[in-house]
Amino acid sequence: MRGVVLYAPGDVRVEDRPEPAILQPTDAIIRLSATCICGSDLWPYRGADTFDEPMPMGHEYAGIVEEVGSAVTTVKPGQFVVGSFFASDNTCEICRSGYQTSCVNREILGTSGAAQSQRMRVPLADGTLVATPEVPDADLVPDFLAASDVLGTGWFAAVAAQVGPGKTVAIVGDGAVGLLGVLAAQQLGAERIIAMSRHADRQKLALEFGATDIVTERGAAGVEQIKALTNGLGAHSVIEAVGTQESMHQAIGSTRPGGHVGYVGVTHDVTLNGDELFFSHVHLHGGPAPVRQYLPDLMDRISNRVIRPGRVFDLELPLDDAAAGYQAMDTRKAIKVLLRP
Repeated sequence: MRGVVLYAPGDVRVEDRPEPAILQPTDAIIRLSATCICGSDLWPYRGADTFDEPMPMGHEYAGIVEEVGSAVTTVKPGQFVVGSFFASDNTCEICRSGYQTSCVNREILGTSGAAQSQRMRVPLADGTLVATPEVPDADLVPDFLAASDVLGTGWFAAVAAQVGPGKTVAIVGDGAVGLLGVLAAQQLGAERIIAMSRHADRQKLALEFGATDIVTERGAAGVEQIKALTNGLGAHSVIEAVGTQESMHQAIGSTRPGGHVGYVGVTHDVTLNGDELFFSHVHLHGGPAPVRQYLPDLMDRISNRVIRPGRVFDLELPLDDAAAGYQAMDTRKAIKVLLRP
């Protein structure tokens, strides 16, 4: 089968790879209907994350079950399924509390489960995969694919930031996760949604998803603009969807005392000043999104066409053209690239 492998920063190749196989009775093999490139894939692509050997890529997936292990009971061949980027048993005490990405038996999808491919192995299938009642219409496949990561991550960020009716929300980051954080905030009833973006195409999509205001400034200037829009107080809820020092400080600075920051950007060299944090009275909560917790609800909203998160995919390419997709996202010519195996 064909699969995407990163050999070195900037060196993406699509090559023949071994077919996945059932290794444990709890495994499933799925044929990908669609996969995509994640913003977090750009960290190793740009050399910010180091790796010692060629790395199979991809962790977002939706497709048809082809084979299951002998212990799998909740999904069967022929079903269309979506799963999280972490495999989880969904039964341990941590999973039952809603944090499946910290499951005591979790597995990060890796060499045998890399999703930028034609087929993949999914461990712990019963706890990881959620099936639709029937195979969805083709136009909904991008929406279900978004649920596998960016939608669930944006949703978790909004929940972690305590988004709700009557609240003002600010979103730091205008990538796919930030944009779907806007959508989540709208669905959760926020009164005012401020998207921070400098790019016209992303501003347009943010407004379509429910943003009420756009702030183009960054850093301290961005913080001042948020405060100017909130009577000098700051937002009740702030979503941090980048993962850099500047974005985290911008998020905390934009939050009013007693407010909440939901941070889901994969952090790189982020440090916090203890005194500033202590006197901010800001709540911080986030980390790898427990997408599995939200999948049933999100997939139901997608099935009923209440939300269309797949609109974040503004470039679609064949799997064999993945290198062009990485370049397009790296140069911000695309928000998010969908790959068709």
